[in-house]
Amino acid sequence: MKLMEYQGKDLFRRVGIPTPRGVYATTADEVRTYVAEHPGSWVLKSQVMMGGRGKAGGIKFADDAQQGETLARELIGKVLKSVQNPDGEEVKSLLVEEKVDIASEAYVSIAIDRAAKKPVVLVTAQGGMDVEEVAEHDPDAIKKYWIDPAEGYSPYIGRQLAFDAKLPEGYRKAFPAVLGALYELFMDYGANLVEINPLVLTNDGRVIASDAKVELDDNGLYKHPDVAQWNKQSPADADQAAAVAIGLGMSNYARFEDEPGLPPKTVGTIANGAGLGMGTMDAVKNAGGGAANFLDIGGGAQAELVKNSYKLVTSDDRVKAMFINIFGGITRGDQVAKGIVEALSGDDVRKVPLVVRLTGTNAKEGLAILAEAGFVPVETMDEGAARAVELAKGAQ
Repeated sequence: MKLMEYQGKDLFRRVGIPTPRGVYATTADEVRTYVAEHPGSWVLKSQVMMGGRGKAGGIKFADDAQQGETLARELIGKVLKSVQNPDGEEVKSLLVEEKVDIASEAYVSIAIDRAAKKPVVLVTAQGGMDVEEVAEHDPDAIKKYWIDPAEGYSPYIGRQLAFDAKLPEGYRKAFPAVLGALYELFMDYGANLVEINPLVLTNDGRVIASDAKVELDDNGLYKHPDVAQWNKQSPADADQAAAVAIGLGMSNYARFEDEPGLPPKTVGTIANGAGLGMGTMDAVKNAGGGAANFLDIGGGAQAELVKNSYKLVTSDDRVKAMFINIFGGITRGDQVAKGIVEALSGDDVRKVPLVVRLTGTNAKEGLAILAEAGFVPVETMDEGAARAVELAKGAQ
């Protein structure tokens, strides 16, 4: 689950990380009213999932209520496009924040290092720009520290990182507490990534999170039901909304448009795990076909979710055949098989030729369920992809 900036800053404030004063607004009238009641200089920041919104014209500055309303009307409804998202994303809301007097900008983030099996902290004094650019042009400016979850965070880690990254002295006192709060958020909310870019040092000596990027693991949302509800409020497009509606994460489903010179995308795909999902799409491509979608049902998917995922994929009229590719770990093969049988037994679902590969946990039980229902599963991913492509071509 990826959060909008205003949502990320909500979590920052919960753990004690200072953020600029501001308000979340969905209309120009709300912007005008807030600025009128709080005179000063304000920043209007488009709330979108894509990066590079400043370069795309998604950030404006207002010094009075009338200017705030005018700029808000320009931004809300505008489609922002960037290198990351050339198709663009519509602006539906704004974060209106006080304009801070910046003395310096730093960068800090915590992510999961899967190789080390630990959270890794990244800090650099070169904030306010893409950390990838810093890594390319001045890699020594980025300092890292791997936190042992068994030991947790201690303030000395923050002090050492601030010194090693050569953060200006104004950061030194506040930084250990900010990093400690960021680690608390990372662990308590089950994050995959928390990032502040920039972490601002103001001319009056305050250290403030001027931006927020937070990605949470959907499997940990049960611990914070109020945050889980945000998943239903912030989908950026129809695919994300459709995924959330059936209980998937926003990034677990995406449709792909046909491309000139390539085979039509007529094979629907369902897999468990992003890696297996991408491998399944590659297998379809290698077999001479085109995958109409990506759908990751995640770990521990139950029969109902499998059924609803099947219905979602087949709601695309281009899909002429379906390939379900499951490697059972947390996801049980018998539950997947039950979902498939239930999906195809209802009258409210569009039925297409189906190919199933099922292996791993409870695969034997799942295969028995499929056999009883009259399905003949395939043994390998490449075999399944080739069969699905053949069926899709025959159904056109």
